[in-house]
Amino acid sequence: FGKKYDFEKVGEGYELEELVSEGYELLGIFNWSDHFPLICWLDLQGVRKRCRNLVSRVNVFVGKIIEEHRLKRLSEGLNDDNCNVGEFVDVLLDLEKHEKLADSDMIAVLWEMIFRGTDTVAVLLEWILARMVLHPEVQAKAQAEIESVVGKSKHVSDSDIPNLPYLQAIVKETLRVHPPGPLLSWARLAIHDVHVGDYFVPAGTTAMVNMWAITHDEKLWEEPERFKPERFMEEDISILGCDLRLAPFGSGRRVCPGKAMGLATAHLWLAQLLQRFKWIPSEDRNVDLTEHLKLSLEMKSPLVCRAIPRVP
Repeated sequence: FGKKYDFEKVGEGYELEELVSEGYELLGIFNWSDHFPLICWLDLQGVRKRCRNLVSRVNVFVGKIIEEHRLKRLSEGLNDDNCNVGEFVDVLLDLEKHEKLADSDMIAVLWEMIFRGTDTVAVLLEWILARMVLHPEVQAKAQAEIESVVGKSKHVSDSDIPNLPYLQAIVKETLRVHPPGPLLSWARLAIHDVHVGDYFVPAGTTAMVNMWAITHDEKLWEEPERFKPERFMEEDISILGCDLRLAPFGSGRRVCPGKAMGLATAHLWLAQLLQRFKWIPSEDRNVDLTEHLKLSLEMKSPLVCRAIPRVP
């Protein structure tokens, strides 16, 4: 968006963090109205009120970003012919002229990028680092691969990732064991009674894909509870949606549009973290792999470990 935020001080960065945190909490909170629609008008937990307040605050915050870009373009005399598009907001503003993209639509698109582009990669990396602490032999093997490809003096870059198959296998195995989105949004509504295999699905039923159950099915995976990146070295399994044994980003028309960027970010950050640090257990707290489903499948107890510098 062309802006940097300081999250250590009270200001726009602090407000953005509050908005995202509130959104995550509201999406993951247990709401009695979801289970008893007849009492939804009571809003006993105040969830609907908090949602309305959040929407208003998001509209103001993101709307300000859009307006700042509009004013900047006007002050610099930019138009479609001389505008050097370098920020996503400017792309949306250019579309606005031709496709009449309303402010409400731009706010929705920009908020989706902010909101859904932050938690999944962060959650995935936390799970990976937890596994690196618990499986030092896997960590050492990945670090040796990085050193053999990149060396000790050069920092790893995105162009090195295709030459790091074991590191990619670690990401795949973590997505299998701890999928950030265990219940995929391929929801389907049965408009009439139907049988799916041996199961009867009555009309009005909403069905979702349980990716967690698929990735832990012993009929599909050998030793599914074991963390074993080598399984993806032995068989090339795509995680981009063409192999339904492992489709953490979904598949088909509703596949995650940010899958390539999210995967590239996870690969690069993991490579840099493993190259620069050795990850070992904390002296005061063990790694707890208990899962907790909110907006994403998070660690119930946040990871606490030690990072020992490896390279200057």
